[in-house]
Amino acid sequence: MAATARTEHRVEVGDADLPLRCPTPRTPVWCSHPRVFLDVARAGEVRCPYCGTMYVYRGKASTGH
Repeated sequence: MAATARTEHRVEVGDADLPLRCPTPRTPVWCSHPRVFLDVARAGEVRCPYCGTMYVYRGKASTGH
């Protein structure tokens, strides 16, 4: 059985990208999955549970709850 190589897709996001959802509006239709909202501002980085894309937050630190 052949092993498949997994390539990691990292995307840096900022304040203008919040609230963050995956797939993003820039994602091609052919590779879409159900929409999921990700709380990247609190965590600093978060992985999409569907496609595995790693989102890294490069915005201002959160001051709210």
